[in-house]
Amino acid sequence: MKALCWYGRKDVRVETVPDPEILAPRDAIVKITSTAICGSDLHLYDGFIPTMQAGDILGHEFMGEVVEVGKANTRLKVGDRVVVPFTISCGGCFFCQKGLFSACDNTNPNAALADKLYGYSGAGIFGYSHLYGGYAGGQAEYARVPFAQVGPLKLPRNLTDEQVLFLSDIFPTGYMAAENCNIERGDTVAIWGAGPVGQFAIRSAFLLGAGRVFAIDDVPERLRLAEEGGAIAIDDGDEDVLNRLDEETGGLGPDSCMDAVGMEAHGKGLQAAYDRIKQSVRLETDRPGVLRMAIQACRKGGTVSIPGVYGGLIDKVPIGAAFAKGITLKMGQTHVQRYLRPLLERVEKGEIDPSFVVSHRMSLDDAPAAYAMFRSREDGCTKVVLKP
Repeated sequence: MKALCWYGRKDVRVETVPDPEILAPRDAIVKITSTAICGSDLHLYDGFIPTMQAGDILGHEFMGEVVEVGKANTRLKVGDRVVVPFTISCGGCFFCQKGLFSACDNTNPNAALADKLYGYSGAGIFGYSHLYGGYAGGQAEYARVPFAQVGPLKLPRNLTDEQVLFLSDIFPTGYMAAENCNIERGDTVAIWGAGPVGQFAIRSAFLLGAGRVFAIDDVPERLRLAEEGGAIAIDDGDEDVLNRLDEETGGLGPDSCMDAVGMEAHGKGLQAAYDRIKQSVRLETDRPGVLRMAIQACRKGGTVSIPGVYGGLIDKVPIGAAFAKGITLKMGQTHVQRYLRPLLERVEKGEIDPSFVVSHRMSLDDAPAAYAMFRSREDGCTKVVLKP
């Protein structure tokens, strides 16, 4: 089959690789009909996630048709149309039983490696380094899905791929991030990062009762899309964001702030230069410029939600401000399986059409060019769907 493989920083190639096979009784093989490039895939593309190996198959947002099932998988059958969560979860461990699917204890075969870095390992993830299990991803013609009796969600035939594909990651991620904001009706929410996750977070915040949502970015296409979703756009290339939010909230600050950017935050001034230099020489792994602003901007007693991916160590985070203001920090990989059915119901009811985020549709053969375009935000690119 064809698959997109990682070979190093900004070096991804479409290669012919062996077809996946059933390896465990609860596996399934999915023929992929649609897959997408995620913003967090760019962290791999830019070389910031450790333990990648040459030839690793990328991709964790995918869906398709079941073409083979293991003998112990009684939930799926050949021909089922499914979307696959990016987190691989067993369904039976302590954490899965609590609905904390991304903290699954049983799906990362390299858990000892993650234990050393993080204290404990989370779940395995498709196409996202050997730190998260070394699983082949879904930017391919076929994918093996472990523990397939737990993850994949069967889909109705009346919805298009693009209406349901993003249940694999960015819709639940944006929704959980908004849920983590502890939104009360009428609240003001400030979201840094109007990329795909930020866009779903904007719309999810309104679904959960927010009165105003500010979208902070410097990419015109993203800000326009945010405004179409009801947000108030702030171009952080033109304005002092902290002053604007202070004025807009009468000096209180937003009720909640969200960092939907993560480890590759851009910025300006001395702190941004400091972060770029320290990251380039590996004295810190991530650039926390957005996180600093979110903590600084948030009102006393408010919440800072962090769906943006961080990988390791950061510097000069104003923990004293978070302490002094009594801020709640909520973060983590998305417990996708918890949200699949409720969010599918919202799509079926017409409350949201997730296809709004798609700007480009390309073939799998064009994936290397698509990565480069998405990375540089060329041609108004907000989200790329690949068709194997």
